[in-house]
Amino acid sequence: MRCSGILMPVSSLPSPYGIGTLGAAAREFADFLAAGGQTCWQLLPICPTSYGDSPYQSFSSYAGNPYLIDLDDLAADGLLQPEEYQGLDWGDDPSRVDYGLMYTTRYPVLKKAAQRLLADPPAGYTAFCKASGWLDDYALFMALKDRHGGASWSTWPEEIRLRQARALSNAKRELADEVQFWKAVQFLFFRQWEALKAYANGKGVYIIGDIPIYVSGDSADVWAEPDQFQLDEHGIPTEVAGCPPDGFSADGQLWGNPLFRWDRMKRDGYRWWLKRIAFQFTIYDVLRIDHFRGFDAYYAIPYGDDTARNGRWRPGPGLDFFRTVERELGRRDIIAEDLGFLTDSVRKLLEDTGFPGMKVLEFAFDSRDDGSDYLPHCYPPHCVVYTGTHDNDTIQGWMASAPRKDVAYAKEYLRLTSREGYHWGMMRAAWASPAALAVMQAQDLLGLGSEARMNVPSTLGENWKWRALPGVFTPALARRLRRETKVYQRLPKPKTKAKPKAPAGEAPEATEK
Repeated sequence: MRCSGILMPVSSLPSPYGIGTLGAAAREFADFLAAGGQTCWQLLPICPTSYGDSPYQSFSSYAGNPYLIDLDDLAADGLLQPEEYQGLDWGDDPSRVDYGLMYTTRYPVLKKAAQRLLADPPAGYTAFCKASGWLDDYALFMALKDRHGGASWSTWPEEIRLRQARALSNAKRELADEVQFWKAVQFLFFRQWEALKAYANGKGVYIIGDIPIYVSGDSADVWAEPDQFQLDEHGIPTEVAGCPPDGFSADGQLWGNPLFRWDRMKRDGYRWWLKRIAFQFTIYDVLRIDHFRGFDAYYAIPYGDDTARNGRWRPGPGLDFFRTVERELGRRDIIAEDLGFLTDSVRKLLEDTGFPGMKVLEFAFDSRDDGSDYLPHCYPPHCVVYTGTHDNDTIQGWMASAPRKDVAYAKEYLRLTSREGYHWGMMRAAWASPAALAVMQAQDLLGLGSEARMNVPSTLGENWKWRALPGVFTPALARRLRRETKVYQRLPKPKTKAKPKAPAGEAPEATEK
């Protein structure tokens, strides 16, 4: 089925409290998508942010981001009083997230809500704690992290770093209140998340989630199960993840994540990964797997290097991994992020899995690379097209900053005119393409420039901050979006009412000829 969607991070939604949340603005955005004829809402990871404020560097690949909990909804549940949060300083720029301010202001408010929750826990709280196998390690990890001033777990005292039984038992007892706080915060997050997902699904909008291939070294994931990662006896990585130098980056990209021990993972049937993927499908309808090529071969950089120049390729788990996932979890809706340096073996892996890959329209006109695979007339139907992703400039930003010959080619190929707006012309080419699913960045739908770019890879300080202003997703914009969606036959198919079955023992109604 041809369909379309919008990429809009929760953090980028409008809100009076410094960052987008799971509350009213999220429900209003789901309404906008439904009115605009969109089938999918694609998100960035919703886990807690850590180093560089990136959702791809998280303290946990299971936990929800506490910043995204809606305070007004907590007040409606009787867990906050409006005066406890409405008069606080949430920043003076509604178009940007101030993560430092979030850290200092949000948690004291959430502690008030958690205290009220824990004073009289609802029935679902105990069930949530029991069902969430990851929660004990995460809550203790965060409590210990606070005790050690936010320092990475690799610097903690040896007995805690290496999870010696007596040390863990003492820590659980001494930090019992703090552990309960972190558990309560996760209960509040997922209660709001489940309500939002049910609301969106009820509007015919399905959620595309994003699972990073790697996890942060400073995370509960690595601290709790270090044997799954390439670490030395002190918990320090031997090699780390990244991308090699190419035409876009002379030094490559040094991500710094610990690498997996794929040999060990294979021996235990990829247990760690199966748990992770199964959990993701309890919160999303469709899953985008980031850095798919890393399952074919991954780039390993010596720990301590300043650049990615000295890395080397090592074999990944390949098709065996995905066959195991399908055998254990069933066939699932997965999108493979197959961008970057591709080889014949990566293409073969994509073909063998049957997953749709990704096409990025901006790449089609980049003279630093042969972008012919990204020109719309080359797309197979079994793919997902984006004008750009969170790692790319917006369309208007790209048109203003790309080399002149690249922009000229894009204008000629796409027949772009400034009169209607370059962004509408490029989005139209994506919608018109053979790709089964077309996903546009919200910034491109709004016609914003480079000031709204979400991320510039391998940079720190100004990423992940963009927010939409209140009132920009108007009924008029929804009508125009729906019109374009209809023209290119991407509107959701109307649900047909099933004809009632005849009661047992009765003949079915005769049909007219």
